[in-house]
Parts: sequence; structure tokens; C-alpha cells
Amino acid sequence: MCGIVGAIAHRPVSPILLEGLRRLEYRGYDSAGLAVIQPDGPIGRLRTLGKVSTLSAALEEQPLAGTLGIAHTRWATHGEPSTQNAHPHMARERCALVHNGIIENHEVLRREQTAAGHRFTSQTDTEVVVHAIYDQLEAGQDLTEAVRETIARLDGAYALGVIDTHYPDRLVAARQGSPLVIGVGFQEYFIASDVFALLPVTNRFIFLEEGDIAELRRDRLSIWNAQGEQVERPLRESSVAADSAERGQYRHFMQKEIFEQPRAIADTLEGRLSSEGVLPEAFGVDAEQIFTEARAVTIVACGTSYHAGLVARYWIESLVGLPCNVEVASEYRYRKHVVPPGSLFVTISQSGETADTLAALRIAKQSGYATTLAICNVPESSLVRESDLVLLTRAGPEIGVASTKAFSTQLVALLLLTLTLARLHPAAQDDQADQPSPGDDAMRPDEQARTAQQTELLRSLPAQLERVLALDDQVAALAEQFVEKHHCLFLGRGEAYPIAMEGALKLKEISYIHAEAYPAGELKHGPLALIDEDMPVVVVAPNNALLEKLKSNLEEVRARGGQLFVFADDQVAFEQGPGVTIIRVPETDDLIDPLIFTIPLQLLAYHVAVLKGTDVDQPRNLAKSVTVE
Repeated sequence: MCGIVGAIAHRPVSPILLEGLRRLEYRGYDSAGLAVIQPDGPIGRLRTLGKVSTLSAALEEQPLAGTLGIAHTRWATHGEPSTQNAHPHMARERCALVHNGIIENHEVLRREQTAAGHRFTSQTDTEVVVHAIYDQLEAGQDLTEAVRETIARLDGAYALGVIDTHYPDRLVAARQGSPLVIGVGFQEYFIASDVFALLPVTNRFIFLEEGDIAELRRDRLSIWNAQGEQVERPLRESSVAADSAERGQYRHFMQKEIFEQPRAIADTLEGRLSSEGVLPEAFGVDAEQIFTEARAVTIVACGTSYHAGLVARYWIESLVGLPCNVEVASEYRYRKHVVPPGSLFVTISQSGETADTLAALRIAKQSGYATTLAICNVPESSLVRESDLVLLTRAGPEIGVASTKAFSTQLVALLLLTLTLARLHPAAQDDQADQPSPGDDAMRPDEQARTAQQTELLRSLPAQLERVLALDDQVAALAEQFVEKHHCLFLGRGEAYPIAMEGALKLKEISYIHAEAYPAGELKHGPLALIDEDMPVVVVAPNNALLEKLKSNLEEVRARGGQLFVFADDQVAFEQGPGVTIIRVPETDDLIDPLIFTIPLQLLAYHVAVLKGTDVDQPRNLAKSVTVE
């Protein structure tokens, strides 16, 4: 979502702010702006509708000099996309502010401030914050205290960067429910909503915690916690390269990230496998004991991560024998929960800052779950810091809004979790009566053979995905048959159903074709009414125990003139003919079918979007990291 950048330095900051905004474009936005305290005193501000390139052009025509400034890319929540609603917002030419999050009591504050004589120039919830800070400044508070007094009156989520003409030697930042990081340079400091924004100027970062306020000066940094106590937060060095957010030889970031999946999955697996299977310590200290005692699993996530959780439910219940419940985080937050004894609470998030998932985790920590586990791509994220156990996916930066390698590495992480639980609960894998008790170190020969097979299968995954990526040209040709369509149906059974859901999500996200997914067995319960020659039906058809059932379902589509596009295992006996197009996917094992069949669906969505001429990496109305409700 919205992006924040700020800087206080001995050098001009406008180029730093602008480059930071460019690096945050992947988050999704509709306007951009920056404000700089100029050498002669006043704040210079530029705001534009549309892309950062438009702001850059405006800055060339009207340069803003200064060594202290803030910048922002806005994704509209309160108020339409417009120059007036773009950040930074100002109060009477004195102070300026950028804000991520939502101020829930903004209407009450706006009424009070209007009655006190403030004139509002935007429809945003943010403007009440800058007016409140101004009032505190006029009452005699310094800038840091003015921010402290103001946030005490705010309900909701915020990450703030504030500057004031009377304090040209400081930048004040605060966070509650929305991420904010401080970049540490040599006699200069920076703030941003994402480390990627600051990689060109530093690789040293301090992550503010909930309720923190920070005062940044050129020669020092001070941080206070929510209780007003001065604290020190750990300094971390990022290993992410400054050029990691470049497209290289690829036309779009999404295309690059699709083709990065073999390497990303190899990184996910690295150091986590031994000859005896998955290493439980990869999840954290005491993970083996915790998993041994687990008696149920709850998975909570949003969007694509939710689909990964749905796949994991099939794996966990079939291979481990533990009950597994999967929920959308935004729904989980607002209902009562029954927590079975010994329940493991698993959250999944690419960014680790997804507002609904974070809120669900915080509820879970007070609800009686035995422990919490985060599966995440960002080691410094709030989700990681607040969870008991962590498995990092190591997908690397994912810039395209439509998730690809983040999804596949989440699947691998969940498969590692499943196999670890299965090893610690061996009775679930067969019905023999002489199984050792959960956690018993003794491993029977058949278990050893099964574990060795699974481990080798995991190690072979990157090479198998390379084989699937070789279908790119074939899928690109297939995409031409979707360009003029307005609707599309995706079908799957068993573990293939969540993969069909993910395929439908990818197509609708970036091509704007309406797409829905159904379990194939549900066709006759409603969706068959939609089938005609103008409704393409995409089918995920691995060679598993449900194949014959799936074939029967597809006959229902053919009988009604539907156009079938079947992604089928090499060994499946499907015949191509009128109304049926077959795309052969390399044969593999049932266990990793969800990963294998994900790739061609990603390629299909990508090529359809390219042919339609949509903005592949930054689809309309969407944001990469959803840090508000």
C-alpha cells in the first residue's frame, strides 16, 4: 500500500526521496508527493496524480533544494485519487506530514478542528493529524512532544513522518499498526515504510516497534516506546542487494519472478533437509518438542497466502492426521473461536505486515493456542518478530503485485511443516498397530524409505520446475484464445482446487477478466448454468486418485458446448479434439502436484495480461502489501 520516505542529511534529499518512491511503486498507489524544508525557510511541496515519473518531471521544472524532507505514494482510502488528497499534507505552511494507515476517529477530530477555525483542503483522514500537531506546536510544545500529544488522541493505525519549519534540524517519526523503518547513514538518517526504498543509501536499519516515537537529527537518533521511556532498538544489516529490485532481461517483474521460482525454492530448502528428512530446528528453538505435542493446526492468511493454507490443509490432514482449520484473516478477527487443546497457530504472509493477519496473530496469542508459527518472506517484519516460531521463505524481493514466487515458496514452507509434523506423528502415515509413539526417535525401515523418498522429491523440485517453465511458449500461444473473453471458470479437485482458486485470482488480478474457481464436483450445483462457448473452462488435472471423477465432471462441460483448456499430467489419457485443448505438464509425484501445476497457471495469467495491454506489475486498485483493513 502507501509508501513513505523521509531523510535528514547534509546533502540534498530530493533525489533520495524520489528514488525511494520509485522503489516503492510495486506497493500500489495513485498519487505521489514530497515536501522539503528549503534553505530560506519555507516548505516546498510538490504533489501529482499518477506515477512517480510524473512527480519527477514536475520536480525537474520546479526543483526543491533542502537537506530535510518527506515523500509519499498514496493509495486512496478516504477521498478519491486527486492532487488535493495526495500527501504530504500541511498545516498553515508551517508543518508537513506523511501518513500510512487509517485514523478511525478522524470525523470527530475534523468536526472539532473545523469549529476551531482550521480549513481543510482534502477529503483524507490524514489531514486531521497535521492540524492536531500544528495546534500542539502553537501551544508551545516542541515537535517531538507535539507528535506525542497528537498520537495519544488517535484511534487506528499510523506510520508518520513529520517536519516543521521551526525545527529544521529534526524529522519525527511514529508508528502504530503500520510498519516504519529507520535507515542509518553517516551523520544522516532516513525513514521508510520498506527497506527497499533506502537500499541505495544504506544497508543498516532499525525497525520501530508498536507505539514507538523517533526523533532523527543529523548527528543522533532518539527513540521512545509507547510508555514514554527512551529505548534502544537493535541495528540490523540487510543482505538485500540494492539492484535486487531491477527487471534485468525480463519485460515485467512478474515474468522475472515466475522464472525465479526454481532458485527461490532452492533457497527455501537450503540448510533445512538432512538424510533423515526436514530438520525441525529450522522452525526455531524447541520446535521439535512443540510439534510433537501439537494436536491441531489453525492456519490464517489473506489472498494468495490463504490459498497456500488451503493446500496445506489437504497435506496436514492426509499425511499427519491432525485436524487443520484454514481461515481468511479478515474473517477470523471478528468472530469467536473454539481453540482445541494443543493447537498450533500458523500465519502466512509475504510481507509480514498484512494488517488483518497481524491482528489475527495478536488475538491468537491471547486465545489459548499452544504456540504461534509465522511463514513469511521478510525477516524484519512485525509478523516474524511477534511469533514464537518462524520459517522464512527466502523468496527474495517480490515486486509484482500479483504474487508468484512468494506463493510457491509458501507452499514449500508448508510442505516442510507437514513433513516435520508427519515425522513426529508417525502413526498418521499408516494403520499399523506397532507404530512408535509421537516423538519417538526410533524410525522403522518403511518410515526411513518414505522419508528418503520425500526428501529426494523436495531436492528435485527446482529442476522439475525448470521443466514446467519450458511450457512458456506453448502457454503464450494458448493465451491468445482468452484475450477477447470476459469470464473464465477454473476447476480442480482435492489439492488441485486451491490451485485452481489461485489461477483464477491471478487471471482476474492482472488481466481484469472475471474468473472464478470451483471444485469440479460442484458444477451441477450451479456453475453449469454459466457454461457456453464464450466461457473458457480451465482445468487442473494431475494424475491422482480423483482423476476419473474429474473426467466425468468435464464431460458435463463438453455436453453443454463449453471450451475446455486442460492442464494435464503427461500420463493422463486425455484426448485433444473440438472444444478440448490439452497442455501436457511433466509427470511428477502427487505430493508436489500443487507446486507443479501452479506454474502454467501463472504463465497463462501473465501472457493474457500482456496481450490485453494491462499494467502487469501494478494492476489497478490493488496494492502489494495491505497494511490497513
